Amino acid sequence: MSKVVVVESPAKAKTINKYLGDDYRVLASYGHIRDLPPKDGSVDPDHDFAMLWQTDPRSEKQVKAIAEALRGAEQLILATDPDREGEAISWHVQRVLEERKALRGIDVKRVAFNEITKSAVLDAIARPRELDQDLIDAYLARRALDYLVGFTLSPVLWRKLPGARSAGRVQSVALRLICEREAEIERFRAQEYWSIEADFRTRERKSFTARLTHLDGKKLDRLEIGDEGAAKAAVAAVEAGAFEVGEVEKKRVRRNPQPPFTTSTLQQEASRKLGFGATRTMQLAQRLYEGLELDGETVGLITYMRTDGVQLSQEAIQAIRGAIGSTYGDRYLPNTARVYTSRAKNAQEAHEAIRPTDVKRTPDSLRGRLDPDQLKLYTLVWKRAVASQMASAELDQTTIDVVDRNGRSTLRATGSVVVFDGFLTLYQEDRDEPAAEDDESGRILPPVERGEDVARQEVRSEQHFTQPPPRYSEASLVKKLEELGIGRPSTYASILQVLQDREYVTLDKRRFVPEDRGRLVTTFLSSFFNRYVAYNFTADLETKLDDVSAGQLDWRRVLHEFWDAFKGAVDGTKDLSIGQVIEALDAELADHFFPTGPDGQPDRACPGCGDGRLSLRLGKFGAFIGCSNYPNCRYTRQLGEAAGGRTPGAEGEEALPKVLGTDPATGQDVSMRKGPYGIYVQLGEPAEGSKEKPKRASLPRQLPPADVDLAKALVLLSLPRPIGDHPETGDTIEAGIGRYGPYLKYDSTYVNLPPDDTVLTIGLNHAVQLIAEKGAKKKPARSLGDHPDDGKPVTVQAGRFGPYVQHGALRATLPRGESMDDLSLERALEVLAAKAAKGGGTAPKRGKAGKAAGEAKAAAKKAPAKKAPAKNAVAKKPAKKTAAKKTAAKKTGSKGSGAGTAAS
Repeated sequence: MSKVVVVESPAKAKTINKYLGDDYRVLASYGHIRDLPPKDGSVDPDHDFAMLWQTDPRSEKQVKAIAEALRGAEQLILATDPDREGEAISWHVQRVLEERKALRGIDVKRVAFNEITKSAVLDAIARPRELDQDLIDAYLARRALDYLVGFTLSPVLWRKLPGARSAGRVQSVALRLICEREAEIERFRAQEYWSIEADFRTRERKSFTARLTHLDGKKLDRLEIGDEGAAKAAVAAVEAGAFEVGEVEKKRVRRNPQPPFTTSTLQQEASRKLGFGATRTMQLAQRLYEGLELDGETVGLITYMRTDGVQLSQEAIQAIRGAIGSTYGDRYLPNTARVYTSRAKNAQEAHEAIRPTDVKRTPDSLRGRLDPDQLKLYTLVWKRAVASQMASAELDQTTIDVVDRNGRSTLRATGSVVVFDGFLTLYQEDRDEPAAEDDESGRILPPVERGEDVARQEVRSEQHFTQPPPRYSEASLVKKLEELGIGRPSTYASILQVLQDREYVTLDKRRFVPEDRGRLVTTFLSSFFNRYVAYNFTADLETKLDDVSAGQLDWRRVLHEFWDAFKGAVDGTKDLSIGQVIEALDAELADHFFPTGPDGQPDRACPGCGDGRLSLRLGKFGAFIGCSNYPNCRYTRQLGEAAGGRTPGAEGEEALPKVLGTDPATGQDVSMRKGPYGIYVQLGEPAEGSKEKPKRASLPRQLPPADVDLAKALVLLSLPRPIGDHPETGDTIEAGIGRYGPYLKYDSTYVNLPPDDTVLTIGLNHAVQLIAEKGAKKKPARSLGDHPDDGKPVTVQAGRFGPYVQHGALRATLPRGESMDDLSLERALEVLAAKAAKGGGTAPKRGKAGKAAGEAKAAAKKAPAKKAPAKNAVAKKPAKKTAAKKTAAKKTGSKGSGAGTAAS
């Protein structure tokens, strides 16, 4: 083997290996082989941002394999992905091999290809280049920045805001977008408005509908008719009129196709059309890029999927235009090829857009060769790329004004008709947001002429309410980040995943809902580190990093400019107390945590005592809402219980806490509440001055809170409940809810209830069956004989932590390595006696084993208690003993004495 080729993945290696001859050996690095260790000091700002790299132990096998393959080779070809991360992987591979002296006398080259096809790979191999230092510098700058922000800002969060997980350079800005949108929704107040429509009939007896736009000489805006009274007056005015056709406007409009996919637009459209998350989309795209075996040859199906370029190669354009002409005809083929340029901020356009590697490989031809999700994504890519070169669609848009002859009202009808579908015959982009109420695209209007009389039919009024801005979906959030120039396309999937993994946000109906933890983190950063979560600052920093990759800016200069100011901001929070932080967050998030009172201000009145003031507080398990009259008033509310009792994102959940009724036995209120571990029911309230908690019972997972009434709550509070007596033994079987969920108890055996069973309704027969199944799975205890002192049986059986012997209430685990099958009674007595001597249980009073255990306990009780040394007493050094040890060491000539002295 004279040449060694290194790529990232084994699938890619397998494919490329088939394209190259016997002179090449292709190996995979399995992604990055080293990274910054996750500890302080891995990036050193005081030494010009020197970085300490560490090879991933999991990559050691691959590194050794590459080094071994290079023995006797003449060239190393680094063929990782054609982007900044790919360049960085190649750079790491080269540096590690250089450190291990594996590249002596070996020529190192870099090749890059945008698609994994034989022609593309062979063309790249024929045109090798050196590593691109500008791309490597851009990688180093980004990696150092992300590390410094994470390892400097996250500890501040942990100290000042317990319960927070982490902060990140781009992650925190994305979280801010989600939280600010939620704040907009909370501040939103719906406004009532009415629309007026009337049906009209032409002299050819064709009907159409028009909407009121002018009344009494005034043009109406959308919210002009604000109540039912105004709506009725408008309806009466229309009903009193006699109408004719006024202006009729017809125009032909053209709709152009969208450009082929970039990384972000692929993620957006896959989310809208297919319901795929960004992470899932990129996983599928990676597999399509690496390809599959077709007709004995492994080929990539799409071009590289991490790109912000929208342009296509001339070869691809010609192939697509040829396919359009042969499949759809010349009318669907524009006279000249379409050329696209990106409008996204900071777009690099270093690579082609995402397209099929061979347009002749249609989705239908791959049906049965790809799994369903892969085929859906490939179909999306293929259709979008082909449609991007098709002719524009043509539509006739018509607007008809219907006017009252008395001039009092005007109504308008609009419609559009597709006269030539063009690219729409293949592909139409979905909307992320719902269509407008007055969207009348596709409506066909009858032919009419100016001055023509029309007969008014029914007049209708309809009530509407303004809607708050929608929460971000994955698609709309990615689009917003791209518009702001924040982050890069290849990072969006990981950013969104981190926000969910940190439990800062949740996805509810495919929309991001911020958790209170995320709201607190965002408010903290906005209050004390506002510059570093500002949209324009983050976007400007991205621009500088792009300038580094273009060779226009030194990466260390960018880091120095950032770090000096950032370090000052962090140092400025050292004297900030947790109390100051909580006070600032309490003021900033008051509208979120507390309902609005009659005066328009947050209502902080305590519902527990009536005269206390609620505020944000910090406890052992994080932040919560508490009363100022504590400890006299112990009212608390978990942060998940938003003002009014509704948890954000939990549609239809009833207000909690909620009184269900009165317990007839005690006269106390029975309420349903929400705690940190879910919904529960509670009997009464804690007694004043008492630390004893009232009786509580968790709701089973199968029981929706909406179905809980007083009767069910009382049954839950009465748990554990007796089900009946076991038919064989007569022992009572009970059902209850414990730490690990619903259970059955029989004798000393506990059986977890399956998800389909409910603790409230399970009957005796089914309970006996579940207990029998549990017993069948458990190996029965084996009798070793009777104890010589009291005649009670000694048994051995398998336990959760290994085999153990039992005598009465005393249990002793067998020492490791001893088998329960070979255990004798004598050995079992020794194990039990040893456990009893350690205070592990009660042993028999008579007999050798019992006597030994009893004497050991008695001796421990009689032994005088040792006095604690005085606080300022200095411990005496055992000088003689130490000297004796040293003498002994000299006599024996021990080799370990020197090491021991050094260690001490």
